[in-house]
Amino acid sequence: MARFEHTVSVAALDRGWFEEAAGVVVGLLDASREQDGAILLADGRAVDGVRLLKGRHLQPGARYAGVPEPGEADGTERTPASSDAPPVSEAAVLREWRPLRSIEVESLMEEESLSVRAKIRLRDPLTPRALELSVSGHNPKGGSLYRFSGRGKADLAAWWAAVDRPHAAPPAARPPVAGTAVHRLGKARLTVTPRRAEDGSWRVSVVLGVRGRWLLRPVGAVALFFARGPMTRGFREAVESAAEEWNTALAELTPLHGEALRTEIADALTEPAERPEPTGSAEPAERKAL
Repeated sequence: MARFEHTVSVAALDRGWFEEAAGVVVGLLDASREQDGAILLADGRAVDGVRLLKGRHLQPGARYAGVPEPGEADGTERTPASSDAPPVSEAAVLREWRPLRSIEVESLMEEESLSVRAKIRLRDPLTPRALELSVSGHNPKGGSLYRFSGRGKADLAAWWAAVDRPHAAPPAARPPVAGTAVHRLGKARLTVTPRRAEDGSWRVSVVLGVRGRWLLRPVGAVALFFARGPMTRGFREAVESAAEEWNTALAELTPLHGEALRTEIADALTEPAERPEPTGSAEPAERKAL
């Protein structure tokens, strides 16, 4: 079994703000309604990029999808380049909507050579306690080498408890975030454990274990012997890149509270996402206020 570990420093997220923001998002969606497929907030503005395809809004079995680009669903012809691409179907099915207990959404993606199904469950959505994920995929044309599955859980209550411990205290005995991925050729396990640093930031340790399955274990051991160096560098770079993205995202947020936070989130849900300019240099992104 190969084991890779790397620790990074990241900016700390304020728990009170996070839970307040999560409650605002759930509250806005819980008060929304459907009209001609569009999802409208209580103030009448439509949620950008989402439409109801089937079922009743916020009821188990409701099926949602993104709003198609011009020319995709209005009968107009596509360009030759786009017509050569294999069709891709994506949708999200609501399995459970109980804001006081749990919310579960199933995501479906189908294309010619790959079918992926993912389920996400958020427990205690108004003050998130845990996030659970399961995913499975296969090639519709068959073949066990294209079949995979995975499962993970982020115990948010355990995460907050871990970062609330004194910086000199030992890390949590059980990682608050853990996940496994299984394939015919191998199995991987990932854990994430945080602890508070002396300056108030978080020190996050990420551990990845990989091993071959069945008769492939000896072959995998030889391959890992020669590839350990590049794999170690790749793992370290991936963890540091994720930490950099986290720090950048938090640096762009200005914590708001109360009605100001509600207004900002409602605007973010309803305003069209900006598309990159085809040519020319982009202007510096405006500072987000949440």
